[in-house]
Amino acid sequence: MFVIIGISVVLASVIGGYLMEHGNLSVLVQPSEIVIIFGAALGSFLIASPSNLVKSISKDIFSIFGSGGAGKTAYLEILSLLNMAFSKIRKDGLISIESDIENPKKSPMFIKYKTVVSNNHALDFICDNLKVMISTNMTPFELENLLDIDINARSHDEMLPSVSIGKVADALPGLGIVAAVLGVVLTMGKIDQPPIVLGHSIGAALVGTFLGVLMCYGFVGPISTNLEHKAKEKEVYFEVIKVSLVAFIGGSAPQMSVESGRRAIPGSHRPSFAELEKAIRK
Repeated sequence: MFVIIGISVVLASVIGGYLMEHGNLSVLVQPSEIVIIFGAALGSFLIASPSNLVKSISKDIFSIFGSGGAGKTAYLEILSLLNMAFSKIRKDGLISIESDIENPKKSPMFIKYKTVVSNNHALDFICDNLKVMISTNMTPFELENLLDIDINARSHDEMLPSVSIGKVADALPGLGIVAAVLGVVLTMGKIDQPPIVLGHSIGAALVGTFLGVLMCYGFVGPISTNLEHKAKEKEVYFEVIKVSLVAFIGGSAPQMSVESGRRAIPGSHRPSFAELEKAIRK
Protein backbone atom coordinates (compact mmCIF):
# COMPACT_ATOMS: atom_id res chain seq x y z
CA MET A 1 0.00 0.00 0.00
CA PHE A 2 2.72 2.49 0.95
CA VAL A 3 4.60 1.72 -2.28
CA ILE A 4 1.55 2.66 -4.35
CA ILE A 5 1.07 5.80 -2.24
CA GLY A 6 4.75 6.69 -2.70
CA ILE A 7 4.57 6.27 -6.48
CA SER A 8 1.46 8.45 -6.57
CA VAL A 9 3.11 11.15 -4.44
CA VAL A 10 6.21 11.26 -6.67
CA LEU A 11 4.15 11.54 -9.85
CA ALA A 12 1.73 14.08 -8.36
CA SER A 13 4.57 16.25 -7.02
CA VAL A 14 6.61 16.27 -10.22
CA ILE A 15 3.73 16.64 -12.66
CA GLY A 16 1.80 18.97 -10.36
CA GLY A 17 4.79 21.27 -9.91
CA TYR A 18 5.38 21.29 -13.66
CA LEU A 19 1.76 22.22 -14.34
CA MET A 20 1.90 24.95 -11.68
CA GLU A 21 4.52 26.61 -13.86
CA HIS A 22 2.14 26.27 -16.82
CA GLY A 23 4.19 23.50 -18.39
CA ASN A 24 2.95 21.59 -21.41
CA LEU A 25 2.66 17.87 -20.62
CA SER A 26 2.82 16.90 -24.28
CA VAL A 27 6.45 18.08 -24.35
CA LEU A 28 7.33 15.38 -21.78
CA VAL A 29 5.90 12.62 -23.95
CA GLN A 30 8.93 11.58 -25.98
CA PRO A 31 8.64 7.91 -26.99
CA SER A 32 12.09 7.85 -28.59
CA GLU A 33 13.74 9.04 -25.36
CA ILE A 34 11.84 6.36 -23.40
CA VAL A 35 12.97 3.65 -25.83
CA ILE A 36 16.61 4.74 -25.61
CA ILE A 37 16.73 5.01 -21.79
CA PHE A 38 14.68 1.99 -20.78
CA GLY A 39 15.89 -0.20 -23.61
CA ALA A 40 19.51 0.50 -22.75
CA ALA A 41 18.80 0.01 -19.02
CA LEU A 42 17.17 -3.37 -19.68
CA GLY A 43 19.99 -4.42 -21.97
CA SER A 44 22.69 -3.46 -19.48
CA PHE A 45 20.81 -5.31 -16.74
CA LEU A 46 20.67 -8.49 -18.87
CA ILE A 47 24.38 -8.18 -19.67
CA ALA A 48 25.28 -7.85 -15.99
CA SER A 49 22.95 -10.53 -14.58
CA PRO A 50 23.17 -14.33 -14.89
CA SER A 51 19.95 -16.12 -15.80
CA ASN A 52 19.20 -17.33 -12.25
CA LEU A 53 19.42 -13.75 -10.96
CA VAL A 54 17.08 -12.48 -13.67
CA LYS A 55 14.52 -15.10 -12.61
CA SER A 56 14.96 -14.21 -8.95
CA ILE A 57 14.45 -10.50 -9.59
CA SER A 58 11.41 -11.18 -11.80
CA LYS A 59 9.89 -13.02 -8.84
CA ASP A 60 10.99 -10.61 -6.09
CA ILE A 61 10.16 -7.32 -7.80
CA PHE A 62 6.44 -7.70 -7.10
CA SER A 63 7.11 -8.38 -3.41
CA ILE A 64 7.55 -4.62 -2.89
CA PHE A 65 3.76 -4.30 -3.09
CA GLY A 66 3.27 -6.84 -0.32
CA SER A 67 3.57 -6.50 3.42
CA GLY A 68 6.85 -6.37 5.28
CA GLY A 69 8.79 -9.29 6.70
CA ALA A 70 7.84 -11.54 9.57
CA GLY A 71 5.32 -9.99 11.93
CA LYS A 72 4.64 -10.65 15.58
CA THR A 73 2.51 -13.72 14.80
CA ALA A 74 5.27 -15.31 12.75
CA TYR A 75 7.83 -14.72 15.50
CA LEU A 76 5.51 -16.15 18.14
CA GLU A 77 4.99 -19.26 16.02
CA ILE A 78 8.69 -19.89 15.37
CA LEU A 79 9.55 -19.40 19.05
CA SER A 80 6.68 -21.67 20.12
CA LEU A 81 7.84 -24.36 17.71
CA LEU A 82 11.41 -24.14 18.96
CA ASN A 83 10.24 -24.33 22.54
CA MET A 84 8.24 -27.46 21.75
CA ALA A 85 11.22 -29.06 19.98
CA PHE A 86 13.60 -28.15 22.81
CA SER A 87 11.20 -29.48 25.44
CA LYS A 88 10.85 -32.76 23.58
CA ILE A 89 14.63 -33.07 23.28
CA ARG A 90 15.13 -32.23 26.96
CA LYS A 91 12.55 -34.84 27.97
CA ASP A 92 13.20 -37.71 25.52
CA GLY A 93 16.60 -36.97 23.97
CA LEU A 94 17.73 -35.65 20.60
CA ILE A 95 16.72 -38.81 18.76
CA SER A 96 13.07 -38.22 19.69
CA ILE A 97 12.65 -35.47 17.06
CA GLU A 98 14.32 -37.40 14.23
CA SER A 99 11.03 -38.36 12.57
CA ASP A 100 9.75 -34.78 12.89
CA ILE A 101 12.70 -33.18 11.12
CA GLU A 102 12.89 -35.85 8.42
CA ASN A 103 9.42 -34.94 7.17
CA PRO A 104 8.42 -31.68 8.89
CA LYS A 105 5.40 -30.94 6.70
CA LYS A 106 3.74 -34.10 7.99
CA SER A 107 5.00 -33.79 11.55
CA PRO A 108 2.34 -33.14 14.24
CA MET A 109 4.86 -30.83 15.91
CA PHE A 110 5.43 -28.64 12.85
CA ILE A 111 2.03 -28.52 11.15
CA LYS A 112 0.56 -26.52 14.03
CA TYR A 113 2.60 -23.52 12.89
CA LYS A 114 1.50 -22.47 9.42
CA THR A 115 3.88 -19.54 8.99
CA VAL A 116 6.83 -21.85 9.64
CA VAL A 117 5.65 -24.73 7.44
CA SER A 118 4.94 -22.34 4.56
CA ASN A 119 8.48 -20.90 4.76
CA ASN A 120 10.62 -23.54 3.05
CA HIS A 121 13.90 -21.72 3.71
CA ALA A 122 13.21 -21.47 7.45
CA LEU A 123 12.04 -25.07 7.55
CA ASP A 124 15.25 -26.28 5.91
CA PHE A 125 17.34 -24.11 8.21
CA ILE A 126 15.73 -25.50 11.37
CA CYS A 127 15.70 -29.14 10.28
CA ASP A 128 19.24 -29.14 8.86
CA ASN A 129 20.70 -27.71 12.04
CA LEU A 130 18.70 -30.00 14.32
CA LYS A 131 20.07 -32.90 12.27
CA VAL A 132 23.57 -31.55 12.86
CA MET A 133 22.85 -31.44 16.60
CA ILE A 134 21.66 -35.06 16.48
CA SER A 135 24.54 -36.45 14.41
CA THR A 136 27.46 -34.51 15.93
CA ASN A 137 28.63 -33.36 19.31
CA MET A 138 29.21 -29.69 18.48
CA THR A 139 30.05 -27.04 21.02
CA PRO A 140 27.88 -23.89 21.13
CA PHE A 141 30.75 -21.91 19.58
CA GLU A 142 31.09 -24.36 16.67
CA LEU A 143 27.34 -24.39 16.07
CA GLU A 144 27.19 -20.60 16.13
CA ASN A 145 29.95 -20.38 13.51
CA LEU A 146 28.13 -22.90 11.33
CA LEU A 147 24.87 -20.98 11.62
CA ASP A 148 26.60 -17.69 10.79
CA ILE A 149 28.03 -19.23 7.61
CA ASP A 150 24.57 -20.44 6.61
CA ILE A 151 22.89 -17.10 7.36
CA ASN A 152 25.58 -15.12 5.51
CA ALA A 153 25.16 -17.33 2.43
CA ARG A 154 21.38 -16.87 2.50
CA SER A 155 21.69 -13.13 3.07
CA HIS A 156 24.06 -12.84 0.11
CA ASP A 157 21.46 -14.43 -2.17
CA GLU A 158 18.66 -12.28 -0.73
CA MET A 159 20.64 -9.08 -1.30
CA LEU A 160 21.51 -9.76 -4.96
CA PRO A 161 18.21 -8.43 -6.41
CA SER A 162 18.58 -5.20 -4.44
CA VAL A 163 22.20 -4.74 -5.50
CA SER A 164 21.45 -5.45 -9.16
CA ILE A 165 18.49 -3.05 -9.31
CA GLY A 166 20.59 -0.46 -7.46
CA LYS A 167 23.22 -0.64 -10.22
CA VAL A 168 20.52 -0.10 -12.84
CA ALA A 169 19.34 2.94 -10.88
CA ASP A 170 22.89 4.31 -10.80
CA ALA A 171 23.11 3.92 -14.60
CA LEU A 172 19.84 5.69 -15.41
CA PRO A 173 21.10 9.32 -15.13
CA GLY A 174 23.96 8.42 -17.48
CA LEU A 175 21.59 6.78 -19.93
CA GLY A 176 19.42 9.88 -19.72
CA ILE A 177 22.45 11.92 -20.77
CA VAL A 178 23.01 9.52 -23.69
CA ALA A 179 19.44 10.15 -24.85
CA ALA A 180 19.92 13.90 -24.40
CA VAL A 181 23.18 13.92 -26.39
CA LEU A 182 21.51 12.04 -29.23
CA GLY A 183 18.73 14.65 -29.12
CA VAL A 184 21.32 17.43 -29.36
CA VAL A 185 22.94 15.67 -32.33
CA LEU A 186 19.58 15.67 -34.08
CA THR A 187 19.08 19.32 -33.15
CA MET A 188 22.39 20.29 -34.77
CA GLY A 189 21.03 18.91 -38.03
CA LYS A 190 18.21 21.46 -37.76
CA ILE A 191 20.47 24.45 -37.10
CA ASP A 192 19.01 26.28 -40.10
CA GLN A 193 15.46 25.98 -38.72
CA PRO A 194 13.65 28.84 -36.95
CA PRO A 195 14.09 29.23 -33.14
CA ILE A 196 10.70 27.66 -32.33
CA VAL A 197 11.75 24.42 -34.05
CA LEU A 198 15.16 24.42 -32.37
CA GLY A 199 13.60 25.14 -28.98
CA HIS A 200 11.21 22.22 -29.31
CA SER A 201 14.04 19.91 -30.39
CA ILE A 202 16.32 20.94 -27.51
CA GLY A 203 13.45 20.59 -25.04
CA ALA A 204 12.78 17.07 -26.31
CA ALA A 205 16.47 16.23 -25.86
CA LEU A 206 16.48 17.46 -22.26
CA VAL A 207 13.50 15.24 -21.47
CA GLY A 208 15.95 12.32 -21.68
CA THR A 209 18.04 13.72 -18.82
CA PHE A 210 14.87 14.46 -16.85
CA LEU A 211 13.54 10.91 -17.24
CA GLY A 212 16.87 9.31 -16.34
CA VAL A 213 17.26 11.31 -13.13
CA LEU A 214 13.58 10.94 -12.14
CA MET A 215 13.55 7.18 -12.65
CA CYS A 216 16.82 6.80 -10.72
CA TYR A 217 15.92 8.78 -7.61
CA GLY A 218 12.14 8.61 -7.76
CA PHE A 219 11.45 4.97 -8.58
CA VAL A 220 14.21 2.47 -9.33
CA GLY A 221 16.52 3.52 -6.49
CA PRO A 222 13.71 3.33 -3.88
CA ILE A 223 12.70 -0.11 -5.24
CA SER A 224 16.27 -1.28 -4.62
CA THR A 225 16.14 0.09 -1.07
CA ASN A 226 12.78 -1.60 -0.45
CA LEU A 227 14.20 -4.98 -1.50
CA GLU A 228 17.22 -4.39 0.73
CA HIS A 229 14.96 -3.81 3.75
CA LYS A 230 13.02 -6.99 3.01
CA ALA A 231 16.27 -8.98 2.73
CA LYS A 232 17.43 -7.67 6.10
CA GLU A 233 14.07 -8.52 7.69
CA LYS A 234 14.46 -12.11 6.47
CA GLU A 235 17.96 -12.19 7.95
CA VAL A 236 16.58 -11.15 11.36
CA TYR A 237 14.14 -14.09 11.28
CA PHE A 238 17.05 -16.51 10.85
CA GLU A 239 19.06 -14.71 13.52
CA VAL A 240 16.24 -15.37 16.00
CA ILE A 241 16.37 -19.09 15.20
CA LYS A 242 20.16 -19.07 15.51
CA VAL A 243 20.18 -17.37 18.91
CA SER A 244 17.62 -19.84 20.25
CA LEU A 245 19.51 -22.90 18.98
CA VAL A 246 22.85 -21.71 20.33
CA ALA A 247 21.35 -20.90 23.73
CA PHE A 248 19.76 -24.35 23.93
CA ILE A 249 22.88 -26.28 22.96
CA GLY A 250 24.75 -24.13 25.48
CA GLY A 251 22.64 -25.61 28.25
CA SER A 252 19.79 -23.13 28.68
CA ALA A 253 16.31 -24.39 29.50
CA PRO A 254 13.84 -24.47 26.57
CA GLN A 255 11.92 -21.38 27.68
CA MET A 256 15.10 -19.43 28.39
CA SER A 257 16.45 -20.43 24.96
CA VAL A 258 13.44 -18.99 23.15
CA GLU A 259 13.54 -15.97 25.45
CA SER A 260 17.05 -15.35 24.11
CA GLY A 261 15.59 -15.57 20.61
CA ARG A 262 12.83 -13.14 21.54
CA ARG A 263 15.42 -10.56 22.58
CA ALA A 264 16.88 -10.69 19.05
CA ILE A 265 13.59 -9.49 17.52
CA PRO A 266 13.69 -5.74 16.81
CA GLY A 267 11.12 -3.02 17.20
CA SER A 268 7.37 -3.39 17.13
CA HIS A 269 7.51 -7.00 15.92
CA ARG A 270 8.95 -8.21 19.23
CA PRO A 271 6.28 -9.96 21.34
CA SER A 272 6.30 -9.21 25.03
CA PHE A 273 7.45 -11.74 27.61
CA ALA A 274 3.81 -12.33 28.59
CA GLU A 275 2.73 -12.85 24.97
CA LEU A 276 5.47 -15.42 24.41
CA GLU A 277 4.64 -17.21 27.65
CA LYS A 278 0.97 -17.31 26.71
CA ALA A 279 1.78 -18.69 23.23
CA ILE A 280 4.01 -21.39 24.73
CA ARG A 281 1.36 -22.49 27.22
CA LYS A 282 -1.30 -22.44 24.53
